[in-house]
Amino acid sequence: MAQKLTLISHKLCPYVQRAVIALTEKGVPFERVDIDLANKPDWFLKISPLGKVPVLVVTGADGKEAALFESNVICEYIEDTQGSAKLHPQDALQRAQHRAWMEFGSTILSELWGLETTGDPATFESKRQAVAAKFARVEDALGSGPFFAGENFSLVDAVFAPIFRYFDVFDQLTDLSVFADTPKVRAWREELAKRPSVRTAVGADYPQLLHAFLVRHNAHLLKLAA
Repeated sequence: MAQKLTLISHKLCPYVQRAVIALTEKGVPFERVDIDLANKPDWFLKISPLGKVPVLVVTGADGKEAALFESNVICEYIEDTQGSAKLHPQDALQRAQHRAWMEFGSTILSELWGLETTGDPATFESKRQAVAAKFARVEDALGSGPFFAGENFSLVDAVFAPIFRYFDVFDQLTDLSVFADTPKVRAWREELAKRPSVRTAVGADYPQLLHAFLVRHNAHLLKLAA
């Protein structure tokens, strides 16, 4: 049989979305298995050393399975082995720069976690300012668009699209003014939202699930909305 790919997932996880977008962009068939991270199955803990999603289970033609963990590692494997479309630049220096901006995207997600989960107004404002400052740096790195590297969709786009998706929900609650001074970022966000791979990386219930997550954490964000 041909190689089979199974992506172990959680419906809200932005890191999972990276891998889904990359696989979709490359036209690669895969099976997605969603788990409950609050009640992790034993079989999952056996293959995920960090107990986190995503995990990509690669089943070879001989039936042997290998489990890859960490989203950027998974995206790099997908890039190296799957499909003919390339999501990294061919130039080694540009490729390294893209990998650095992928890591920068992960630091924004770390700040967003605090923004989502805190009920403290001061912590919330600190995180909001940190996110806005990071997007100001992104603004300086962007060219004429429509994507991060111009005309070609890349893995950097796959990393940032799930970040912007959070704000689709946040914007319904309150204006955080994170993108007020970043017109290039705003245009990039709008372009990514149209991309089929981005739109289909989550289920139709994503907004409701994220809202329920905010409620569970008694998020300050909801108090602003009220």
